[in-house]
Amino acid sequence: MRWLLLTLVLILALFQYWFWFGEGGLLKQSALEKQVLEQRQENAALKERNAALEAKVRYLRDGLEGIEERARHDLGMIKEGETFYMSSEKDSSR
Repeated sequence: MRWLLLTLVLILALFQYWFWFGEGGLLKQSALEKQVLEQRQENAALKERNAALEAKVRYLRDGLEGIEERARHDLGMIKEGETFYMSSEKDSSR
């Protein structure tokens, strides 16, 4: 009778080990769920960035205003007949 009880306890302990630490156990499942959540958050941020870039590309491709704005800002270009004025501010931290 004692051997039967000891055998059943050992089998129960083995099943508990597999349940918690074995392949596909609760600890691994919890870690995988955490990875999935992190990946979903990263994907959402990348989708936002892609949408912003796509809108910017569409704006630059479709309208001359976008190209003109980009040329003025990035390249410092001015239209024919315009006068460019540059002002410099004094450093007030001294």
